[in-house]
Amino acid sequence: MEKLAIISSSPLFEMLSSTELAHLSELAEQRTYAVGEHIFEEGELGDSLYVIVRGEVEVVRSDSGGVPRPLTVLTAPDFFGEMSVIDKEYRSATVRARTEAVLLRLTTQNLATFRQTHRDGFTFVVINIARILSARVREANARLAARQA
Repeated sequence: MEKLAIISSSPLFEMLSSTELAHLSELAEQRTYAVGEHIFEEGELGDSLYVIVRGEVEVVRSDSGGVPRPLTVLTAPDFFGEMSVIDKEYRSATVRARTEAVLLRLTTQNLATFRQTHRDGFTFVVINIARILSARVREANARLAARQA
């Protein structure tokens, strides 16, 4: 697997130059997760985001009774974990491998290092996160509206 090819195909890194993409691929760490293995859990303090290289992950959130409820399934080239990188808050959901999953991990420290040398590229990453989060909120609103109809 070539990290640069995965980074380049992710919507998270649209509008970045080839130099910026290469730097991010050097910073990214590849991790493999077995079926059912938790990547992170709801309530943990977040410090990284993940780009899916291969496999599927399931996003799960506990309901008011503590029962885990699936929210969505993500596949390559989706990404997740970005909220905690932006707001430095606790994870709002659990993410676990639905199949064997290969992921690229970028920590807040990796992104701070990237920001030092590629301010414009870092700005594009933040804009892309905002754009995709906005789309996810719109989709969730549409699903809620459909349930109430």
